[in-house]
Amino acid sequence: MNLIDQNAQSAQTAWQAQRAANGLDMLREQAAKSGIAVSTRRFMFLRHGETEGNAQKVFQSADISLNPRGREQALAAAQVLQQHPVQRIYASTMARAHQTAVIVGDVCNLTPNPEPGLRERSFGDLIGTSSTQLDWRVSPPNGEDLQEFVARAQGGLEAALSHGEDTLVVAHGGNLYVLAFSLGIELTPDMVQNATPLVFSWSDPGWQVSPIQPDQDGRAKTGSVLRNSGW
Repeated sequence: MNLIDQNAQSAQTAWQAQRAANGLDMLREQAAKSGIAVSTRRFMFLRHGETEGNAQKVFQSADISLNPRGREQALAAAQVLQQHPVQRIYASTMARAHQTAVIVGDVCNLTPNPEPGLRERSFGDLIGTSSTQLDWRVSPPNGEDLQEFVARAQGGLEAALSHGEDTLVVAHGGNLYVLAFSLGIELTPDMVQNATPLVFSWSDPGWQVSPIQPDQDGRAKTGSVLRNSGW
């Protein structure tokens, strides 16, 4: 095994350990149990741009806005997505996702459609406290338990993806995990970063996902593909 392969294997091992510590294995189990019905064979997903809550690593309220860096990230993502045939946008009604969707919509000449089911998990009394020890298995006081969140997020995703090819979903990290795990896809750390455009497509034997990256001449291209991991 060469050094590059060793580094990749080490990074994958670290990611798996982090995933287990954060309770994502249970989220994956819950999402995979029922899955989601997707009528389209191709769509895109964009997590919202950065907020001060992201920068400070705290649980966030619904009305927190993008910070200046987050607005720059959203604009950069919009310019990449402009090179893809985005036909419609469905977005979480939380401020940070809505603002991201509006920025993308302005560039792509589309008006975002609100979908409440795409809101991030409600963390109740944990809002404003540190999220560095986030454990998806733990039910936050006065918030959503994991089963409630997964079921609600799956409903929102199915609603958003029922309108045809090339829909863009703008939402949150939690929704992205639910989406990927419902489709039997593994994610890598770079895919869950703020304002990272992803394209999901169906190709036998299953779903695959890849980041959308600009070429040197500004045209969008897809990065390395991760297929159904078999779990």
